[in-house]
Amino acid sequence: MNMNLQTNARAEAPTKPSIGNMISVSIRISIVFIILCGLIYPLVCTGIAQLVMPAQANGSLIKDAQGTVIGSSVIGQNFKDQKYFQGRISSIDYNAASSGSNNYAPSNPDMLARTKEAAAAWVKNNPDVPLREVPIQLLTNSASGLDPQISPKSAEVQIPRISKLTGVSTEILQNLVEKHTEGRDLGIFGEPRVNVLKLNIDLQPLIK
Repeated sequence: MNMNLQTNARAEAPTKPSIGNMISVSIRISIVFIILCGLIYPLVCTGIAQLVMPAQANGSLIKDAQGTVIGSSVIGQNFKDQKYFQGRISSIDYNAASSGSNNYAPSNPDMLARTKEAAAAWVKNNPDVPLREVPIQLLTNSASGLDPQISPKSAEVQIPRISKLTGVSTEILQNLVEKHTEGRDLGIFGEPRVNVLKLNIDLQPLIK
């Protein structure tokens, strides 16, 4: 009787899986997750994005009348001509392949040097607007280096310079800034802002 119990116990004891079986199972699981997470999930997400918000999914691109892409509404550009509104200073020259800026403390010598340089450039290009009236965001570097927007005040202080260089009246320029001023999201989130690229697109036909 005891011998039969021992025999049954041995017969019912679970057998250890072999290394070969473990490797086989691991490979099959890996293949399943590669297909699910590496192919099916991205394709489904891409398809939903293209259906629900195709413009944003394709980079929020802005095109001219001929259909040529001239920029993105979510990535700033460097407008070197002082006839146009200028965005925030970018440490990476608005290179969308990277993002960031040196995270200097206010007391850092390099931070002070580059801010003084920006202030000197402002005084040179905007003699009609005192430095004390300039928003700090126009004198300091963007954290991301890609900011497409500035505050309405940052756009307004550039109006005297642009009016003098282009011959466009300050009233027309003020109306353009107000036209392109976006309010807070849902009325409470963020701050009012102006998209520099969109503003300059409307300004371009007015420049003599």
